[in-house]
Amino acid sequence: GEVSADQLEQADYTDLHQGSIVGQYGVENTYDRFLRGRAGQKLIEADALGHEKRTVSVEKPRAGDDLYLTIDLRLQKLAEELLGDEAGAIVALDPKTGEVLALASRPAFDPNVLSRELTAKQWEEVVQHEGRPLTNRATQGQYPPGSTFKIAMAAAALETKTVEPSTQIRCAGGYQFGRRFYRDWKAGGHGLMNVTEALVQSCDVFFYTAGQRMGIDTIASYAKLFGLGSPTGIELPSERLGIVPSTDWKQKVRSEQWLPGETISASIGQGYVTVTPIQMASLTATVANNGVPVRPRLVKAVMDRATGRVLELPSVPLSRLSIRPETLAIIRNALAGVVTEGTARSAKSSLVTIAGKTGTAQALSLRLGPEKNIPKKFRDHAWFVSYAPVESPRIAVTILVEHMGHGGSAAAPLAKQMIEAFVKLTPYEPRVVQSGSETEPMLTALRTQDIHD
Repeated sequence: GEVSADQLEQADYTDLHQGSIVGQYGVENTYDRFLRGRAGQKLIEADALGHEKRTVSVEKPRAGDDLYLTIDLRLQKLAEELLGDEAGAIVALDPKTGEVLALASRPAFDPNVLSRELTAKQWEEVVQHEGRPLTNRATQGQYPPGSTFKIAMAAAALETKTVEPSTQIRCAGGYQFGRRFYRDWKAGGHGLMNVTEALVQSCDVFFYTAGQRMGIDTIASYAKLFGLGSPTGIELPSERLGIVPSTDWKQKVRSEQWLPGETISASIGQGYVTVTPIQMASLTATVANNGVPVRPRLVKAVMDRATGRVLELPSVPLSRLSIRPETLAIIRNALAGVVTEGTARSAKSSLVTIAGKTGTAQALSLRLGPEKNIPKKFRDHAWFVSYAPVESPRIAVTILVEHMGHGGSAAAPLAKQMIEAFVKLTPYEPRVVQSGSETEPMLTALRTQDIHD
């Protein structure tokens, strides 16, 4: 869009003038310095009447560079189609490289419309739209993670020896704490559960108990270890952080002491805990990658239009999590069981093995009755975080659909479709590639203007 008056006063835009076109949103904004190019100019000598007498010098315009995006256009289109008219987000990552294969947010908007001059009324219609289309839900939507948070909880409980792999906790349908009874999602209870079984069946009581034993500050430290509460570093502006609550956080933000009952809610990803879909995709990719996080990235390379030279941008692996391999192995085994025998059997595929975790996040603190009687805007959000194949993960997919109820029924089937499409489109071929070699796979060139959220 056209550079604004405020931007013209900033250092990054001092060489521009009113009417210049710059990247105003998304990856075009982040990489504007590459894409913008440089305007040409002509210096002339003129007479007193302003008539051109001669040309003193001419500086030809320089075209902006091209970006090679990591987005797979076929998966991107599928993600947008799967969301349809529902509000939500889908993120697909390569867990080894952090490459973002798809990043969809709904409702969306046509950036070409906003790049033109709008009337005040037209702009007001966009910003006042109840669906908030200008919010990129993948990186800016902040939601309770629900039971997907149990991945971090399981790691914390095992690493702190709060529970051993064989420790069993009895679930009778709820957890009594003081005068309040915290219900499990399964009214009759799950019976005796170890940590693997608790993840597979998403037993709330197991994690209520473990969370109360650990305390909120221990929970917070492991949530942060997995990257929650911090930006992932994806190359998009205004990424939100979510909230990882702790005793210090509540005292600082609300000037109140932490209450023990709040730990129980936080233990199943409710209460004050919020995350973004890109954070949960990154967390899941880290588990799939055996505890090695990789920064999510949207740009694979930059091509200099003047020389044709392609500069590849490397992936950015981060420090391995200080979590024992045996802990990660237990969690990975449980996530595979979630799909084969647990709460996400709707994601089971005959084409590829899938691991994942369902989540149902309350949009309201108090349920107003049976879900069918609740207005849709007050219903729970549906989560599913996943990766595949189980044996050698190549893709991690996170689904968040607002107000669609249970993750197992509303979100898991969408992840299955994304993963199966990926497997069909990219048959597995072991790659041993040396940078710059003739056998290196060709990059798919996509100008950023060809990609629409």
